[in-house]
Amino acid sequence: MGNDGGSIPKRRELVREAARLPTASELKATALESLTHAWTTCPLSDAPLDFSNTVSDWRGRLYNYESVLQCLMPSSSETPLSEAQEAEFSRTGIKSLKDVVKLKIATKKDEKGREFAACPVSLKELGAATKSVYIVPCGHVFAEVTMKEISDTEKQCPECSSSFEERDVIPILPTDEAEVEKLAKRVEDLKALGLAHSLKKDKSASKKKRKAEEAKEDKKSEDKDNSSKTEKSKDDKSGIASRINNPMTASLTAKVLAEQEERAKRRKIADGYKRSEAVR
Repeated sequence: MGNDGGSIPKRRELVREAARLPTASELKATALESLTHAWTTCPLSDAPLDFSNTVSDWRGRLYNYESVLQCLMPSSSETPLSEAQEAEFSRTGIKSLKDVVKLKIATKKDEKGREFAACPVSLKELGAATKSVYIVPCGHVFAEVTMKEISDTEKQCPECSSSFEERDVIPILPTDEAEVEKLAKRVEDLKALGLAHSLKKDKSASKKKRKAEEAKEDKKSEDKDNSSKTEKSKDDKSGIASRINNPMTASLTAKVLAEQEERAKRRKIADGYKRSEAVR
């Protein structure tokens, strides 16, 4: 390129393949890889997930319990939070431990000694390849197909036999937008009932409700005061007439009082005129 007998390469020589959209199989492989990472790594600490100490939020995402505690109480932790951790935790929307459910994940070991999460009923390996759910509030984790086989009339956890509602079966790491919207609606409905994701009472919601009620009561009191002031002014004008039950008598009394007020006004005007003449 510098008078050395070389040549400047053209674009078609540098770009051998044109840009193309990823294929369906490539997209599927990428999604599977992302799910596998989410099933094995805590997004708050980038540490491997400890299945004996894992929690989940309302969106079905998985975290190590210690990582959530560290983010909720950073001052008590020996290692301060990094900016990336703070940003990631702020996106979770977790405000207290009531916003997460501690999961009870059954584990098994294969012939090679590898430990993995497994459905306690179907014994299927839980992970990116198997759609899984957990029940609130007990936290037991199962393969989704197992929960679908449970009769609608039973609605009891296969492990602990605790009752649950259909809304409280939470998919783990959902990828379908409809499922995410359904989970968001569930949280809004729970907030309206004063409950958190774990079905425990949400004190922050009750505080907001109490403040709203207090504001409502203050407004009622203010309206009542204004109303009483208006009534009082009416009473001052009508005087005795407002306290008379007979309509005809009240009307006559009001006329008499009005005439008296008119005479009193004329008398004041006349007295003022006489004073002014006396001064002159």
